[in-house]
Amino acid sequence: MSVCTCNEAYEYMFIVLLGSGATFFYNMISNILRALGDSRTPLYYLVFSSLLNIVLDILFIVPFKGGVAGATWATVLSQLLASLLCAVSGVRRYEELRLSRRDFSGLRRVCIRELKIGFPMGFQMSVMCIGQLAMQSAVNGFGSMAVAGYTAATKADQVSVLVNNATASALSAYVSQNYGAGKWKRIRQGVHAALIQTQCLNLMMGVGILLLRRPIVEMFLANPPKEVIWYSNGYLNWVVPCYLILGALSIYRCAVQSMQNTAAPFIACMIELVMRIGSTLFICSLWGYTGVCIATPLAWIGAGSYVMFVYYNSMQRKMLPADCLSDTVKG
Repeated sequence: MSVCTCNEAYEYMFIVLLGSGATFFYNMISNILRALGDSRTPLYYLVFSSLLNIVLDILFIVPFKGGVAGATWATVLSQLLASLLCAVSGVRRYEELRLSRRDFSGLRRVCIRELKIGFPMGFQMSVMCIGQLAMQSAVNGFGSMAVAGYTAATKADQVSVLVNNATASALSAYVSQNYGAGKWKRIRQGVHAALIQTQCLNLMMGVGILLLRRPIVEMFLANPPKEVIWYSNGYLNWVVPCYLILGALSIYRCAVQSMQNTAAPFIACMIELVMRIGSTLFICSLWGYTGVCIATPLAWIGAGSYVMFVYYNSMQRKMLPADCLSDTVKG
């Protein structure tokens, strides 16, 4: 790697970390608005942020000659502006967001509770990244062709992950609200509805990705060799049919987590990590690149089975016949 590339990578990481507060602020205010039942405002400002990012990219890179640093500043500034506009819009629309001095009293108990919920979630994402790094390390051992094919395939694979995360984010606010109100039947109905919607989307995306495997590779590589296409197809052929498992994992893990059970999602994440690394280390030694391809589906199966068990066990204990009857009469 050249010195120039190292410097650019350093500049990129430095600016991204410096602007991480903007990302945190946007995620916080958007989730608050979604919890209040307003999912449109965060979407509008996210679209605005994306369009502004494109304009600033062109401005900072072409006239200002900012290079990588300019493109990174464009991303940070557009997200910061979107978060500020989102916050102003929320404060003007919702009285709950208009804070006073008395709202800052007794913060210790609230902060402890938030840390108990938030820290396992943050660590959970870190553990998932560790598993992906282990898989990438294994792929590097198969050569540059495997790296190119695997990278192109995982870029397409991320589309499904993002869609599943978006559905889970919407479900999170719904389950949290009904959990606070003790509406267990509504939680069950919401989870089932979200599961059906997610699986329909996963099915459509899976069919589309499998039919467009070669054009997907060509989006990232011009005239890709047959070996690169073979590696890309190998990964997609194993992972894409398992999107339904990913959908179930996303929905049930989100439901359990939104009912303030942080231990179960964390354990599920550790199961994912162990199965990813285990498959990468041991199955690769027997089946080669196939071990990398099946590592992700195996991780989804292990983690999904656990959170599904926890969810249904929790619902069986919480949903008393009286609660069901009460909800039925009110409906």
